[in-house]
Order: sequence, then structure tokens, then C-alpha cells
Amino acid sequence: MKFEAYKNGKLIDELGLAAAYMFGADSIPLRTAVKIKFEDGVIECKKNSLETAGIALQWTVNGFGRILLSTTRLPERDKPFNLNVELARERLMQVTLKREEWSLFQEDDEFADLAHKSQKLFIEALQNINDPQKASELADKSLQKSLIFAERLAAKHSELFLAARFRSRGLGRHSLGCGIDLDRIDDENYRKRLLEMFGFVTIPIKWRDIERKKGEYDFSVIDKCIELLVNKRLAICAGPLLCFDREYLPKWLVSEDKGFEEIREAAYNFVSKMVTRYCRYVHAWQVISGMNAINHFCFNIDEVIEITRSACMAAKAADGRSRKIVDIVMPWGEYYAREKDTIPPLIYCDMLIQNGIGFDALSVQMKFGKNAIGMHVRDMMQISSQLDKFSITGKTIHVSQVAVPSQFVSANIRSGIWHNKWDQAIQSKWIEHFYRIALGKSFVNSITYSSLADADKSDVPSCGLLTEDLQPKKAFLCIAKLQKLILRT
Repeated sequence: MKFEAYKNGKLIDELGLAAAYMFGADSIPLRTAVKIKFEDGVIECKKNSLETAGIALQWTVNGFGRILLSTTRLPERDKPFNLNVELARERLMQVTLKREEWSLFQEDDEFADLAHKSQKLFIEALQNINDPQKASELADKSLQKSLIFAERLAAKHSELFLAARFRSRGLGRHSLGCGIDLDRIDDENYRKRLLEMFGFVTIPIKWRDIERKKGEYDFSVIDKCIELLVNKRLAICAGPLLCFDREYLPKWLVSEDKGFEEIREAAYNFVSKMVTRYCRYVHAWQVISGMNAINHFCFNIDEVIEITRSACMAAKAADGRSRKIVDIVMPWGEYYAREKDTIPPLIYCDMLIQNGIGFDALSVQMKFGKNAIGMHVRDMMQISSQLDKFSITGKTIHVSQVAVPSQFVSANIRSGIWHNKWDQAIQSKWIEHFYRIALGKSFVNSITYSSLADADKSDVPSCGLLTEDLQPKKAFLCIAKLQKLILRT
């Protein structure tokens, strides 16, 4: 498959493909894709199967930003497709499908005009398909308007359903949460900022730091954190208890040649120890995180399911009261195109349910603004649509680890830009849009922001709600307003 890529009616000279991947049915990334390369204005995609496929890649849209967009699935052919036209086609198709799914057809004049203009421009692009330069310019204009329309549509949908949740008092003090920085929890000013805003916090757990030697546990840091937070009218979540990223795993477990049974037993014992010790204080456990995508020991699919089952069993046996949550990272599954021993996120969720794994809820991470797999910027319609897909699991959904930057650096070009270069105003605007969209969905129980304050170790640089010296950013004030609105209803 080939795509001609144009900018301002001319074949482009340069195009970054770091975030690009091919996908097939149900938007599942293709492992059969051999290579995606760009040369002389043409993207060439090679794959080892004849199935129809699409391509997702970062694309700059004038007046909207640089975001990860996709084409529809297309058949192979000798003649190159016009990338600009195919990106515009996919967005209009998504808008049409979501309008039907959400039953949103009533529009004011400005709203309707935007939709009609984007459709008209796309039709004109198709009418000029034999003049690829002109077709690309018309498609670019159509894409810009349809992206604006799509985000307004997602906002309108959330507005209607969020109002309904307010009326039914479906949201409360524990709907908005924040992750804790264990290095700063001793700081009285840090705790004051935390407690004045949130009624729900997540204590991070790192197996490596607690069980440095096999069977020897150092609970001192967590003990101190719990001591500082109990009796503060807080709902406390803790976790992830298990994550099979190398940096979370004890050195003794990584360095020794352990078989699956030994690893499972060690994981079970750790979960059991943690939950037994803190079950009086913790209301929800993030039992295991990232098993869909992060697999240091290269477990096969059966072992992935079994280690998840074992972790949930250990948590349930030690504490039958609190919620047990399985955390999903990189919810679009881009990693699956490149990383073996991984499972697409929705397939992983379905496998857990079909295998009768005992857990209460799913959490889905939403981190953007870093040039890394799964963290390239997407638009609000894509985010809203992806959250909807998790609703079919029938489980309550928590949104975890939300993060976007508040400062523009050159690396942001590769990670993506939403509407404008990242600054405090754009971060705040993004958070307001995202929170309203997520909370407008009845199946979303809570949202946890990743970092209260900026820190060097954050996955997304400058993502905190406070500066490093604990001064409020615009995003902090934005969440404060939303929290007051929730508490008032």
C-alpha cells in the first residue's frame, strides 16, 4: 500500500513516522506489517497479509495541532492513495457513526454549518481526485472543520449526560482523585494542597522498593504515608501492587533465572502481604497494571491470564471488602504492532472476563504529550470513542494516570500538540474538556490525575497541577471549579 502525502497542495519533503503503525479489523494494530517508510512524498507500507488495512500516523492540521490520526481500512492496489483524502474520509465516517450512536442530530445553525461545510469540501475533494494536489487541499480543509466539529460533538454529548449525572447525584467527593508523590508527602504544604482539593488519592506501590530481598519487606515509606493520610476524610487507593515493567520488579527476581511458577508464587505472596497489612485503610486496590502491554518475563498468553488471576485471588483472599481494579495501559494498543508477548487491550479485558477472573473494575490510563508508544496526542473525539469501547466490558471504569504537559519543549513536536503549543492555558483547557467528556459517561466512576506537582521523574514532563514549588497552575484551579460543582449538586 502506498500513500501520497501533500501539504499546501505539494508533495511533502519530510514526515516523521515514529508513531506510525498499520491496523486491521476492530482497529487492532497489525503485526504483519513489515515496514513503513517515507520517501519523495510517498509513504510505503509493506505487510505479509492481503487483509484490508489502514495506517495511523501523526499529522499536522492547520489551526488544530499535531495529532495521531488514521485512515479507514483500504485494499491493496498499485496506485497510491491520497493520504489527505483518506484522513478526511475516516474522520467524517467516525463523526457519522458517533452521531448515530449518541443520537445527536439536533444542531444550532453554527454547528450545522460546520458539519455541512466539512462534508461539502470532502465531496469536492472526491470530485477532483484525479487532480491530487487540488484534492489534497480540499481534503485538508474538510479535515480541519470535521476535527473541530467532532470535538464539539463530543463536548455536546458530555454536556447532556454530565448534566444528567449531576441531577441524579451520580458524582461525589470521591469522583476526582490524584496520585501521591511519596518523596513529598512529608511536606506540610504539599499535603495541604492535596487535601484542600481531593477526596480520593492513590498511593503508588513499587514492589522493587518494598521487597528488596526475597521475603524481607520494608513498609516504612508506605506506613508513614498511611499515617499522614488516615482520618482525613479520604478514600485511599493503592497500587499497582504488580507491574511487570523491569523498573517495578525486585532485583532479586529479575537477576535470578526464575520459572513461571516461582514468579507467580512470589507475586502472590507480595500482593497478600501488602493487602493484609493495609486493608483497614485502603478502599480500592489497583491489583495489577499493564499486563496487556508490559511483559518483562515474556509470559505467554495463558501465563498472562494466570498471573492476573493469581494477583486478584491474593487480593480478594486478604481483603473481601475493597474494590479490586485491573489497570490498562496504552488503551489504543499501538504497542501490539511492535512488541511480542502482548495482547490488544480490549482482547485482554475480554479474556479476563471470559476466564472468570475475580475483579471489580477496570482502570484506563490516559497520558499524552511524550514521544513514546501510546502517549502521542489524540483529539477528544478519539478519546471519547475509545472510552466507549471499554463500556462493553460491563465493568465500572476508572480513568487513571491522566497527564498532559503544561510547558512547550521541542520534543513536544514529536509527541504532538493539541490546538496550540502546550502551556498552562492549553493544559487547563485540555483537562476541562477531558474531565467533562469522561465524567459525562455513566460507566466512568472516577478520574485520577497522575501528579499533584511537577517532578523530574514524571512520565510526562511539566504535567503537574502545581509547579515544583507548589504554586497552583491554571489546571489546578480548573479542577477546583469542577470539584466545587460536583460537591454543590
